[in-house]
Amino acid sequence: MTQTVVPAAVASVYVDRLQRAQGEMARQNVDLLVVGASADLFYLIGYAGHLSERMSVLLLPREGTPHYVVPGLEAALLSDQRDLLEIVSWEETEDPAAKVAAIAGAASEGTVAVSDELWTVFTIRMQRLMPGARWSEGGQLLRPLRMIKDDREIALLAEASRLTDETWEEFLATSVIGVTERQVRERLMGMIAARGLTPTFANVGSGPNGASPHQSASDRVIGPGDAIVCDWGGTLAGYHSDVTRTAHVGDPSAEFVAAYEAVLAANQAALDAVRPGAACQDIDRAARGVLTAAGFGEAFFHRTGHGLGLSVHEEPYLVEGNTLPLAAGMVFSDEPGVYFPDRFGIRIEDTVLCTETGGRRLNEATRALTVMS
Repeated sequence: MTQTVVPAAVASVYVDRLQRAQGEMARQNVDLLVVGASADLFYLIGYAGHLSERMSVLLLPREGTPHYVVPGLEAALLSDQRDLLEIVSWEETEDPAAKVAAIAGAASEGTVAVSDELWTVFTIRMQRLMPGARWSEGGQLLRPLRMIKDDREIALLAEASRLTDETWEEFLATSVIGVTERQVRERLMGMIAARGLTPTFANVGSGPNGASPHQSASDRVIGPGDAIVCDWGGTLAGYHSDVTRTAHVGDPSAEFVAAYEAVLAANQAALDAVRPGAACQDIDRAARGVLTAAGFGEAFFHRTGHGLGLSVHEEPYLVEGNTLPLAAGMVFSDEPGVYFPDRFGIRIEDTVLCTETGGRRLNEATRALTVMS
């Protein structure tokens, strides 16, 4: 994740997030939160961190001042965060875990939550120096905060989605016959970059490769009769877009059209099921019910959606068994698909915002079945 300067106008956002995290710590009886380089760190202080063998962590106590333990040669990277927290630098011959234990103080005998993406080796080193602590997952502590997007986050996600939509409309005007999947990937990534987004991924699967939901891209040459599944996105100020569209090269068969129409109906059914209070699994059931009724139930073998924000995959997850109720401000994907090994795949994915009155798509690139040349 790229580093972002914290303008004075939005610094209060991070003060509020740190305070709300402390409130959640009090609710869950956590004494200290340790966060390394990650989207969690970026969410809390506007700095994503530098991931390396040198320990660099935010220490947030339940009450009081946050500290950031950082290698001396990286301390300057936190110049925009100095009003948010106290910087504690360490030199090459010092033990950063000892610095952490000293700052933790009495919290080292309490409950310490560690962010999900912190390297295990760092956690082990801290555990050796804080043997009296009880250790827990930090992700469960931050989940209630990160799942509900504020107005600024929603605006960034909406704009990232809009700009990504534009790339699909531009892409549909190009020819793909004789082009490889990798070349399509490069084309989409270039179109994203041209609109000011930071390209992050583009999965392209054509023909039989489209039956693999996470097909990244290969040297397979696209030709007439192929379906082409494109799943791509970028970031705007750290916030992700994520969209999937499926096109067909040349006239599609009646079987393909029927499957496409079923996926499109499932996509709409999932959107229609979105409302505050609905369980995450209810959205999955809505999409899955449509595809099952159409005879394609076994061809839909992944969850209907995942949360989207500073991570391209985050909570909430729209999957059977997840009874977490949706709430206004949650943003997630709506992406039913069907996959037929050695033949083709189809997926239609939009980013959806849960509002007080229901679901609102942030993607509006055409979902109509488009024939390319």
